[in-house]
Amino acid sequence: MGIAAAKLGPIGLGGALLGCALGLAFMLPGHVFGATGAGDVKLFAAAGALLGPATTVQAFLYTALVGGVLAVAIAIRRRRLAQTIGATARLVSEGSAAAAEIESPEADNRFAYAPAIAVGVVMAALLS
Repeated sequence: MGIAAAKLGPIGLGGALLGCALGLAFMLPGHVFGATGAGDVKLFAAAGALLGPATTVQAFLYTALVGGVLAVAIAIRRRRLAQTIGATARLVSEGSAAAAEIESPEADNRFAYAPAIAVGVVMAALLS
């Protein structure tokens, strides 16, 4: 937001604050439900401050698409695509009841989401 406050970029201070708030609002629910880490939330909020509100919305959509592709690729690589799809279906239908199974360290479901955020943000920045 320092860049916006110093008027060194195309986004003004109001746009930077709104973009940051949108980035936080988009990623915080995922963190609350255990799907993303706090670092992912902060990264996307910071990206929102640089992008402004309209481009932050685009970046979130691109990030979600890239994250989905990355999740499928990792599940295939780990040879657990069927288990991942089944666990996702249970999470959608049962809600938090399936979260313990998904969050179990033995489940091997974790992967870094920052690359998906980075690709989504860059795509939005370049295509907007």
